Amino acid sequence: MSNDGILSSLRYLFADVLGGEDDPPPVLPEGLPEAAKPIVNDGIQLLIEYQGTSYAHLYVDRVSRFIGRPGVDAAMLCDIARLMAERMSYEDPIRIAELKLAELDEGRPPSAEVKKFRLDELIGALPAAVAEPILDGLDLVGWRHKRVSIRYSNAGWWGIRRLKLEAGLKRWRRFSIRYAEEKTWVERWLHMISRSLVKQPKAASAVIDTATMIKGYGDPYRQGLADWHAIIDGLVKPTFDGVLPLPDLAAAIAEARAAVTPDRRQIALKRTIAQIRTRTPGAEAAATR
Repeated sequence: MSNDGILSSLRYLFADVLGGEDDPPPVLPEGLPEAAKPIVNDGIQLLIEYQGTSYAHLYVDRVSRFIGRPGVDAAMLCDIARLMAERMSYEDPIRIAELKLAELDEGRPPSAEVKKFRLDELIGALPAAVAEPILDGLDLVGWRHKRVSIRYSNAGWWGIRRLKLEAGLKRWRRFSIRYAEEKTWVERWLHMISRSLVKQPKAASAVIDTATMIKGYGDPYRQGLADWHAIIDGLVKPTFDGVLPLPDLAAAIAEARAAVTPDRRQIALKRTIAQIRTRTPGAEAAATR
């Protein structure tokens, strides 16, 4: 993580612990291109709604790292800001309950739907101090990855009451296991973008777009996350580290992404990454480092 990333995370952590939600909403950062202003403003509003003003301040801090950076034009900054806001407002069970409640405010008819999660995903939305012993217990009985169906209904008093209870867990989200995981992921994604701007500027847009691999909840979310790490660890990071001499990283990322399938074993993806590495000059030496 960069020094800027560490400082931003520390500032937000202190706001979490000391209570920073009375702070005024963040303003658009100086030097922001005109084309990016509506996107960043939308991101600020989304994240205030999602978690609060200190979370929106963290978003602005992260966007600010790329303002004025060599190789970052307005279009690229727009992509970073948009995808980061989407990722920072990840769909956990708390968010899904909020969105279901919001349907009533929007005048939509009452409805019910079933969402499928893994148990560790549900427990991971709780504060770590509570979640960790539960997860340890689930590991003992082999249920950590057990899939469960949860009904989200705004069609009656009890359903609405339950949604409000679930949405009320938002205040504890920042202390959850999932929040820590998402914070780590966003910082790594931003770090890879920064390294690309230095090592392979032409690949920066492809690295930025890898964020679209991760979305939703349940198995699709876990699959996308695993596929993202496979591509970053197998192609992107080794290239930036100088141990895999890929002359066209953007093309390699595109080829690997084309091999992604809904396969938990990642057979096609791993085979494609191995083929890319094998046909790359110097890959044999890289494999031994």
